[in-house]
Amino acid sequence: MFKFVDPFLASLISTVLLASFFPCYGDGVAFFNHLAIAAIALMFFLQGARLSRQAMVEGLLHWRLHLLIFLCTFALFPILGLTLRYFFPHLLIPGLWTGVIFLCCLPSTVQSSIAFTSIAKGNVPAAICSATASNLMGVIITPLLAGFIFSSQGHMKLDGTLDIVYQLLLPFIAGQLLQPWIGEWAIRNRRLLSFSDRGSILVVVYSAFSEAVNMHLWQKLNIEQLLYVVGMDVCLLLLVLLITAIISKILKFHTKDRISIIFCGSKKSLASGVPIANVLFPSNMVGIIVLPLMIFHQIQLFIIAIIARYCAKLMDKKEDAEKEI
Repeated sequence: MFKFVDPFLASLISTVLLASFFPCYGDGVAFFNHLAIAAIALMFFLQGARLSRQAMVEGLLHWRLHLLIFLCTFALFPILGLTLRYFFPHLLIPGLWTGVIFLCCLPSTVQSSIAFTSIAKGNVPAAICSATASNLMGVIITPLLAGFIFSSQGHMKLDGTLDIVYQLLLPFIAGQLLQPWIGEWAIRNRRLLSFSDRGSILVVVYSAFSEAVNMHLWQKLNIEQLLYVVGMDVCLLLLVLLITAIISKILKFHTKDRISIIFCGSKKSLASGVPIANVLFPSNMVGIIVLPLMIFHQIQLFIIAIIARYCAKLMDKKEDAEKEI
């Protein structure tokens, strides 16, 4: 049975609480900032080493499905986020709105997209290809999208482009180049290396929230703002789920393909989002910017889990009906 509150989310919450009560000061700030940079580089190196080139090539064969998922992830989400901000500009403080728009620019998840597609009995190979491609392209597309939206507002680092190259792209390329020698080892030890990935995110979260707490984050936020963020995240997710369901039906995709489109096109990656935010934005803003993403992560797990189980029941009934015929 799928757990609504996964251990990693519990670790994230614990890290935020730790940073809230025991933030790092003085030399500790510099230490954790450098540790976060090293952890991010290691994480993207390992992602490059694990990425299957064969899966990427095979994914090109189902280009209509992947194109639709790509447009939902990198076009539909940002348009919806910007539209909501246009109509409700004063609902959230600027830092939280930046976080909401930033999460709209992120790539899809890999593990949960595949897992939920499998649970719902959708097209798993297509989900693997799309989710993998989304994460790969997100390293480049997310910074470009965020740069286009936020650069005029002064929310991004001036040297953010170079940081993306050094901390994200170069380690990822190095992992890809070394894949023939270490790829099998990385895939074989995927579970062990996942602790390294998650540990990297926890380091970044602790560093970001420590600085945010030192800048009086919790004095700026109140329970009303947090509830508005939850409402905004739920609204975004439900809109995307509805739109992807309608569009995939209009375009006459097969039922299993529709499931893959709905689940892959509606997800946002916490694993990619936290390190990318740490690279793109000033350190004193990262904590508040990733907060909507952390909330969205749990909401998408909860809602998609319910939908996946419902889809699985429908697919079972459909298969039983076809057998009777």
